[in-house]
Amino acid sequence: MAARIAKELEEARRWGGARDLRPLEGNVLRWGGLLLPNNPPYNAGAFRFELTFSPHHPLSPPCATLRTSIYHPGVDPQGHVCQPLTSPQHWVPTTRAVQVLQDLLLLLDSPDPQRALRQDLARELQDHPQDFWRQAEEHTRQHAEPRHGPPAP
Repeated sequence: MAARIAKELEEARRWGGARDLRPLEGNVLRWGGLLLPNNPPYNAGAFRFELTFSPHHPLSPPCATLRTSIYHPGVDPQGHVCQPLTSPQHWVPTTRAVQVLQDLLLLLDSPDPQRALRQDLARELQDHPQDFWRQAEEHTRQHAEPRHGPPAP
């Protein structure tokens, strides 16, 4: 299992949607890095995330958590994400870690009021989209990390 995860880490490092991807505290079951969204307003910054693998991986899905605060209906204040791909009922053991990260990036790039953990933001996005996007832009400016910088050690 650890060999598979190490191989998947190398595969994910070649993907361009994240930066500084590495095991946290030397633990191959916990990855950290920065997601690089493609669409405004989130593409104005980078968002720190953690991907935690179960000891039963690949039979159990990994868990993605955003560590950078984001104004997004699909991410709760603790950083939990609404990601059906990693739910127990949808998880398929052949799913690769890079696919989980790609799905997470797609979630950030395309806020969907129907896939919400924050109903207040989902309502705002539906009822007052200009207000939502203005708040999301300001929040990104205040909390996201710079997109370019030296790689982490």
